[in-house]
Amino acid sequence: MSSETFDIKDSTLADIGRNRIEWAETDMPVLRTIREKFEKDKPFKGITIGCCLHVTTETANLMRTLKSGGADVYLCASNPLSTQDDVAAALVKHYDVPTFAIKGEDNDTYYKHLNAVLDSRPQITQDDGCDLVSTIHRDRPDQIKDIVGGTEETTTGVIRLKAMAKDNALKFPVIAVNDSMTKHFFDNRYGTGQSTIDGIVRATNRLLAGSTFVMAGYGWCGRGIAMRAKGMGSRVIVTEVDAVKALEAHMDGFLVLPMKEAAKVADFICTSTGDINVVDMEDFEVMKDGCIVCNSGHFDVEINVAGLKEQAKQINDIRPFVKEYKLDKKSVYVLADGRLVNLSSAEGHPACVMDMSFANQALGAKYILDNKGKLSNDVHVLPEDLDIEIARLKLNALGVEIDKLTPEQKEYLSSWKHGT
Repeated sequence: MSSETFDIKDSTLADIGRNRIEWAETDMPVLRTIREKFEKDKPFKGITIGCCLHVTTETANLMRTLKSGGADVYLCASNPLSTQDDVAAALVKHYDVPTFAIKGEDNDTYYKHLNAVLDSRPQITQDDGCDLVSTIHRDRPDQIKDIVGGTEETTTGVIRLKAMAKDNALKFPVIAVNDSMTKHFFDNRYGTGQSTIDGIVRATNRLLAGSTFVMAGYGWCGRGIAMRAKGMGSRVIVTEVDAVKALEAHMDGFLVLPMKEAAKVADFICTSTGDINVVDMEDFEVMKDGCIVCNSGHFDVEINVAGLKEQAKQINDIRPFVKEYKLDKKSVYVLADGRLVNLSSAEGHPACVMDMSFANQALGAKYILDNKGKLSNDVHVLPEDLDIEIARLKLNALGVEIDKLTPEQKEYLSSWKHGT
């Protein structure tokens, strides 16, 4: 592989990265099973897959799986702070995957890397945030004719894709991996819940027990984070704009308040909504001295960091991924510049849950190829039988057995003739 086909920080980190990739693989039995089948069947022979994903140990195992299926795979980072540089090095040196990712890369480098992946002219895209798809449609419309379809990993990306489809702007089908039950039930709730708390604790070394923790948003990710913060001993307040989700949070035992009220008592504030300025200047004005603010949504827009910079009298780097903003009579601390705290200051989701998410990515890519020309230019969900198969494989790997319906029970559930 020539030096022109990758851009990484340090190739000497490759052996460290390989060890960590292999460690993650031990907790990804479903993806390993799929890789073994792909090695035999070669469903992607002659196909190029362009990926814009978080460059982590788990993603590396997805890349290995796609390559085992015969694909030419190109990878760039989906977030400037989420790259694990040792993993990027290992992908280039040990697994022959052209990788364009450097932790901390600036915005220009981010898009240079994204376009380097698109230079491979992929027939299938894999996104985490819709940046590949939106860039193709905006800047490279000539490539659309070559693309069979794509897959999308995250809630924010699916929202963007559905907006494109609604405007008739989406020109090829995309599988919403995020909408598979074995993705959002587990990855978003348990993965985001644990990894976000991990990121906050690693960055700050602060005790959550006894603190007041404000969770902005009560979707699947917000539920998981609130659950874990409560488990660590925090008093959790939820803020929401959705009446049903707010009611659910209330029924789950959380105090529900508007952000302008919650911010007054918060020790920690975490956002996970997918929207802009969820924590805005009016909220910073009422915060206590020393409040810690972070984000676990995809983009760095949920916290108005730009406005905070304008108002700050002084900005200090206190610890890695911790910035102090000195206002008139207090300090506010922002983690990871408002980017994904779980991937910036920690390692992202545990391999166990990414096993299911990336099983959906792998099977989603195959489903797109198997149904070439049959799917409308819209956002689709993987068929339920594939979702259930992933769950079954996961249960088998965990050694968990479940009951099976008897013929009599199946007949009863499918009939309208049985009454009281």
